[in-house]
Amino acid sequence: MRSDSLLQHIETIETIASRVQSFVRDMDEASFLSDTRTQMAVMLCLVLIGEAVIKIDGEAPEFLAQHPNVPWAPIRDMRDLILLDYVQVELPAIWQAVTEIIPDLQEGVATIRNWRAQGE
Repeated sequence: MRSDSLLQHIETIETIASRVQSFVRDMDEASFLSDTRTQMAVMLCLVLIGEAVIKIDGEAPEFLAQHPNVPWAPIRDMRDLILLDYVQVELPAIWQAVTEIIPDLQEGVATIRNWRAQGE
């Protein structure tokens, strides 16, 4: 994978993960579960992040393996769940992704970016 393509996918993940956080800022789970608009926005973001992970995996699967601390598989699995069964998706699982997986993803991607910026 060309490094500029990889960087573009990483930036996409960072941008969209930040949007997810902004969508749910000042919300608790009950608020999220009662707000269809936010649910739909968050689910679209999770799909888009999952797509970026799939692109990285298709172009450089070794990159994902080199960074096992990043929750690549849960994000990809969430994307599949939403796309394959969005009508039946369990919203508490989406909330869990927002509160647990997205922060871990952001931290892992930031670590990758910092590591790459230092030229290692």
